[in-house]
Amino acid sequence: MKNLDALLHHPASPLQLIEHEVFSRSDLRLFVKRDDLLHPLISGNKWRKLKHNLREAERLGYSKLVTFGGAFSNHIAATAAAGEAFGFSTLGVVSGEEIGAVNPTLSFARQCGMNLIFTSRANLRNYSETELLKLLEIEHSDAFILPQGGANCLALLGCREIISETVAQHGFAPDYFITACGTGATLAGIASGLTGESKALGIAVLKGGFLNNEVEKLLLECFGDKASNFANWALQNDFHFGGYAKWTPELIEFINDFKKKTGIPLDPIYNGKAFFATFQLAMQGFFPAGSTIVLVHTGGLQGIVGFNERFDNILH
Repeated sequence: MKNLDALLHHPASPLQLIEHEVFSRSDLRLFVKRDDLLHPLISGNKWRKLKHNLREAERLGYSKLVTFGGAFSNHIAATAAAGEAFGFSTLGVVSGEEIGAVNPTLSFARQCGMNLIFTSRANLRNYSETELLKLLEIEHSDAFILPQGGANCLALLGCREIISETVAQHGFAPDYFITACGTGATLAGIASGLTGESKALGIAVLKGGFLNNEVEKLLLECFGDKASNFANWALQNDFHFGGYAKWTPELIEFINDFKKKTGIPLDPIYNGKAFFATFQLAMQGFFPAGSTIVLVHTGGLQGIVGFNERFDNILH
């Protein structure tokens, strides 16, 4: 197995100031925490979620990783890349039918050596990881199990490091940390590391308003009675654009314009929605004048290729 030091002791991701009239006219400062630049293949919150999990797998003597996700999952792709980079064999349990399941994400995972097994979306939704592996008759006693999206307590430990990193770079704690939310783990991790009066704001990319409960469950699971100390967070549920992986021409126009003006690429599933929401909230007066905002870029750019294949290269 290859040494994990390169994963655990990586330089801090850049903190990039965004000059834009939407923020300057409201006396706001916006920075982007460029976690998309942490690693070319294991980027963003996936890098942060995996780093301590991989160390734990190594400590316990596992050489195999098993995880779960959808056919375009950033987590599936990142786990496959991490396995190849650090000497773990990998198995991905993917929701959907294997027939016709050819896309850039799964092709990349296979190129990294990941074996893929397909199951129904209902199975992935209704069974725990161990129950599903038993149902599929997959022997897993020799495997380190990573949950869907990588959402566990070790993931929170990696995500909370965003706070100390940013404070060290910036010189003081910003007023707001903002992140896209799919499982809620990144938001929970950030919330657990907040200092002073800083607030964490999650932008839900799924509709239904259930992520509040997921974040609370993660904090309780990972911190027990101390979870009540981590209350300075909130979720915005109005920017999902119809649900997970849903989009509108307005969102695509924003993503393309933002990249043109700043050089920062955004995916339409997570970061595009979070960045769009941040601009809208600034225009609505949500942030008090004088606030400093750090918007965490959680990576996920591998999904752009598959998105463009499906939708005629509308992302530039």
